[in-house]
Amino acid sequence: MNTVHSTTLNNRSPLFHRLGAWVARHRWPVLVSYLVLMVVVGIFGIRVFAAMESEGFNDSASDSLRAAAILADEFGTEDPLIILAIETPSSPDLSSAEAIALLDQIATVDGVGEVVSYWSTGGAESFLGANGNTAQALVFAENVETEVFDAETVDAESVTTEIVDNFTGEQGELVVYAFGGEVIGNAFTQQISRDLAVAESIAIPITALLLIFVFGSVVAAGLPFLVAGGTILGSFLVLFIISRVTEVSIFSLNLVTGLGLALGIDYALLIINRFREELRARDSVPEAVAVTVNTAGRTVFVSGAAVAVALASLLIFPQYFLRSFAYAGIAVSVLAVIGALTAIPALLAILGKNVNRLKVRRGDLAPKDDGAWARVARFVMRYPWPVLLGTVALLLVMAAPALGAVFGQVDERALPADNPAAQAGQVLREQFPDNDASPYDIVLRQPGSPEQVQAFAEELSLIPEIDRVTTAESIVIDGSVVAPNPNAATWSTADATRIEAVSNVRPIDPAGEALVAEIRGLDAPAEEVLVGGLAAESADATNSVLDRVWIVALWLAIATLVILFLFTGSVLIPIKAIVLNVLSLAATLGALVWVFQGGHLTWLTGEYTATGTIDISTLALIAVIAFALSMDYEVFMLSRIKEEHDAGKSTTDAVALGLQRTGRIVTAAALLIAIVFASFLTSGATNIKQLGFGVTVAILLDATVVRALLVPSFMRIAGRANWWAPAWLRRTHARVGLREG
Repeated sequence: MNTVHSTTLNNRSPLFHRLGAWVARHRWPVLVSYLVLMVVVGIFGIRVFAAMESEGFNDSASDSLRAAAILADEFGTEDPLIILAIETPSSPDLSSAEAIALLDQIATVDGVGEVVSYWSTGGAESFLGANGNTAQALVFAENVETEVFDAETVDAESVTTEIVDNFTGEQGELVVYAFGGEVIGNAFTQQISRDLAVAESIAIPITALLLIFVFGSVVAAGLPFLVAGGTILGSFLVLFIISRVTEVSIFSLNLVTGLGLALGIDYALLIINRFREELRARDSVPEAVAVTVNTAGRTVFVSGAAVAVALASLLIFPQYFLRSFAYAGIAVSVLAVIGALTAIPALLAILGKNVNRLKVRRGDLAPKDDGAWARVARFVMRYPWPVLLGTVALLLVMAAPALGAVFGQVDERALPADNPAAQAGQVLREQFPDNDASPYDIVLRQPGSPEQVQAFAEELSLIPEIDRVTTAESIVIDGSVVAPNPNAATWSTADATRIEAVSNVRPIDPAGEALVAEIRGLDAPAEEVLVGGLAAESADATNSVLDRVWIVALWLAIATLVILFLFTGSVLIPIKAIVLNVLSLAATLGALVWVFQGGHLTWLTGEYTATGTIDISTLALIAVIAFALSMDYEVFMLSRIKEEHDAGKSTTDAVALGLQRTGRIVTAAALLIAIVFASFLTSGATNIKQLGFGVTVAILLDATVVRALLVPSFMRIAGRANWWAPAWLRRTHARVGLREG
């Protein structure tokens, strides 16, 4: 019979054992309360879908958004809410009656202030498409005070939705395409909502079938959904509440479902496996539950804390797109731990040995001390150096494409090619290439003399990628003034002036971002220079992520060192975990670059538009999620290895037995989680495909190559050093560490 262990916090009471015993005694009230709470939070949490935002990729404190605010507030510049491309059968002039009637209807929509079009400008050439039968119209919102439409002025989303739903597509003999920030945002929201339903319809049935085999019985296979259901619904409610006080991205819902299922599977598998061990060792079901919570429950608690702390690192980024995933990740982690430490033990206390009912595998379902994973571990530890060096070399080869990574931002090309918003963007680029030349808006605060500003504009116009420059005084091309500015009065204020540089370089593109850097590098005659425009916003968003990567990396490193030290009392094991995680993440980045930047493996990922870049925000998200899940597996394996080592076994035997007891759990959990995230490949949004592919690759690498090969070989080489710590840290661990006593 196994010795009953108790978890000690600060050398005090056996907290987790007492928790398990309490849940076992009050199993029915605990389970019923959990189920009732699931229903209640589900009723309110489902409202989260209507409260989500579809943007959040920009840094609100960046120079580019400051420039946009100044241009709107001080210069009265106004971007159109919607850009329409209207395709006529033969000529806009021959379809003027139908087009004018359509635009007059759009002008009556609540919130529309003005419609400027080919027809209202008397056939202006700039509003006529290259093919001669497509015309452009610009829809402006009324009462716009800033670039961001305030709730008290215009509800841009509802105005956009009404126009897109009622006035686009085939309108008699006209075909109308709608484009703009709100149009793209709405398209992403609708796409993600549909994709989420499709992904779940694929992942859940497959996962359910595999769970039956992995857990060995139909009854046990249902337990992960108890945790996952409560976690997902509870997280929806948390995000809905957070959305009442700040913006929350629609994309974060993908993490709620994916990570909710992932942790539900992980924690249920760990607890049920340990419960089966304890049932075999003792006759008392309540005591088996108590010991299970004391051992596996402690591991779940540490794992959940590690995952939550890792995902909290996303709060460092200024974009609410990434911060939303922190909110979601923390909520999922905390709620999954609560479900795993209450609902599952309560149900196990009720089921007892019936947890093995409706078996689908022969033999004893309790884990064995010897098997394939133990043999793998012992083989690896017989040849540790060749295995370690060979595996590291393989990961470095996989990581090599990352050296050519080009980072960018999401635009309409991330939508499916047949999405109306993506089609509209393509039509506008083809038919109005000059209008697609996104301006680089430059605001000079406290500028020098008009002569100095003019000289700066002439220097700016000599940059090869810039077609023309407009100042308050003139229009400049290739260093020469070609015409006066007809609207000079609106280009200067008492303490500022604006300059507009037009280029045909695509703004959301490395070339556009390079042009922004070149403009900012010029010596401008002003106390402060702000560069705005779409290219500048994209560059600032990318740089705001890259500039904070070191802070996030430091956060994750410190969290790993602290949590794993408190868990193991070792200095070397946390360092090993960081090094192996970096190798695994580098290999994942290399795979992402090769597939999505290079446009390979579309037979696996599904069709998408390859832009030659990797979305930097999605990449940051993949790295943090992968790191969090790797910590999950690290804690699973280390908990058992340390338990066996503390029981007196050698490092070799402890690693072999620990891998045997947890290898199947980790691999099975990883396979099931990989299916959940791989289902994201069915998404029509390229960045969600990247998220699904990246997390799937990272999970599979970590659960197989890292856990089966690198960890045993490293720990065999390190030997006794695995458990070393200086005396003062050993004393610290004795006081505050999470230990079994």
